[in-house]
Amino acid sequence: MSLEIRIAASTDAEAACHVLRRSITECCELDHKSDPAILDAWLGNKTPQMVANWFSSPTNFSLVAVSEGEVVGVALLTGAGKLALCYLLPEARGRGVGKALLARMEEQACGWGVKALQLHSTATGKAFFAQRGYIDAGMVRSPYGVETVFFWKQLDADASAPDGAKRKRFCNCNSV
Repeated sequence: MSLEIRIAASTDAEAACHVLRRSITECCELDHKSDPAILDAWLGNKTPQMVANWFSSPTNFSLVAVSEGEVVGVALLTGAGKLALCYLLPEARGRGVGKALLARMEEQACGWGVKALQLHSTATGKAFFAQRGYIDAGMVRSPYGVETVFFWKQLDADASAPDGAKRKRFCNCNSV
């Protein structure tokens, strides 16, 4: 599988919207439990125009993952250090696409000087983020009615591990 991670363009909005809608509908059943009210609320703002607006916002950094000419993943980081989107097509799961998107988002956050990245994960994504060093800070109900896990991860290189040992250097955030 060839994989390209690149900055999302407004021309990617329709394909990215397709990824979001399929991922939520097909991969997040554990979260929405096929409840039409929850699905309608969750999918309500997942339109090509809204996604294009997110991509064009100067305060967001958006990526798409492209495999064999098809957008198979989408991620969005806000300037405040929140990973707002990280979704894949069902058939792209387990192939390293999510890891690649997340790694690039962490690099971007670090480049912006963000000290800690935060996100709200579905139950479906909980293990994925936990395996990548994100710390579970408790449950939060989303505006669309799904219980999410609030996760965060320290990114700055000088952060000490709980035992007092220095963490492995992630990036050059503090070298500026």
